[in-house]
Amino acid sequence: MSEQNTNPVELFGMRVAHVGINATDPADALEIAELFSTMMGLPVIETPVSYFNDSLIEVMKQNGRGTKGHIGFAVNDIDAAEKWFAERGLEVNEESRVLLPDGGTKLVYFKREFAGFAVHLCRE
Repeated sequence: MSEQNTNPVELFGMRVAHVGINATDPADALEIAELFSTMMGLPVIETPVSYFNDSLIEVMKQNGRGTKGHIGFAVNDIDAAEKWFAERGLEVNEESRVLLPDGGTKLVYFKREFAGFAVHLCRE
């Protein structure tokens, strides 16, 4: 990894993994997910806390992180990406860290919101 490179998209294969939308309750979340399903032709997949439209949209059953919702960014090396962002003043919220069975990080949110959105890094 070149220290000269200041583009995390190139460094970590960074891409938008999904956009998260906060709903008021599970019925509202399902209605929103069904609208996106109609619009994009993607199936609605239920999880314990949300509905996904494929992997593009996540609708939280209750208000989730972020005033307006959240944006997930997939990276190919989450540990290196965290370090790179920390060197630029973007700290992660350790309380938000979700681990995989192997002990690696599945996802972690930044402490700061971006324009009302919580932002997290996740494994590709």
